[in-house]
Amino acid sequence: MRRFLAAVFLAFTALAMNSAWAAVVGQPVEYKSGTTVFKGYLTYDDAVKEKRPGILVVHEWWGHNEHARNSARKLAEAGYVALAVDMFGDGKLANHPQDAGKFAGEVSKNFPLAQERFGAARKFLESQARVDTKRIGAIGYCFGGSVVLNMARTGEDLRAVASFHGALATQQPAQRGKVKAKVLSQTGEADPMIDGASIAVFNKEMKDAGVDYKVITYPGAKHGYTNPQATELGKKFNLPIEYNADADKKSWSEMLAFMQAAMK
Repeated sequence: MRRFLAAVFLAFTALAMNSAWAAVVGQPVEYKSGTTVFKGYLTYDDAVKEKRPGILVVHEWWGHNEHARNSARKLAEAGYVALAVDMFGDGKLANHPQDAGKFAGEVSKNFPLAQERFGAARKFLESQARVDTKRIGAIGYCFGGSVVLNMARTGEDLRAVASFHGALATQQPAQRGKVKAKVLSQTGEADPMIDGASIAVFNKEMKDAGVDYKVITYPGAKHGYTNPQATELGKKFNLPIEYNADADKKSWSEMLAFMQAAMK
């Protein structure tokens, strides 16, 4: 009996030690574009030794927040090296929709600037020894969803991009033969910011350009459905945003399956 208990103890000890080593690492990082310093968050599973795909995570209009960091951590758990990027510089966060609109507008209205900042984040991610630079993707939320869609539209060399409740209108429509990335757009049916007409226009744009794409709309889901803080923020600032746990779970699973297929 003592031998049996000792064996069980040793087995559990070994399992605990292996679990301790197989930990997802998340660390604040800094990178530059020109003279501007950007504050990102890099995540990976330190138990995985071989190179693996890298994914850029672009935040909502609120800025580089915990929502983006949490997504990066979950991507690391799924086997990716992920970088939650900073598109505003110096890790700026908005505490009011007026500031969020200002910060996001400065980037959205200046596409060369958006490309430069996205490119700086990508360069940093690709500089990591754990990253397979031939397998890079991007996901984005709200403002970030628009960013990754526009990067795909203009021919950024990405395996795939996935947008969560990101606006579909653009000043850079996709051109046939130019888009390299597979594209996934996921929105909420009850989102007044992305209505059925917008989705129809997006579908036509993608089809006309010959893009390998997929569009999913979740019944009852409003704008911001992936962010657990959306309901509270919506009430505080009278915004039509709301967290939807079911749509959040389903859209994340869809994105993981989409990325896995694209990264083969």
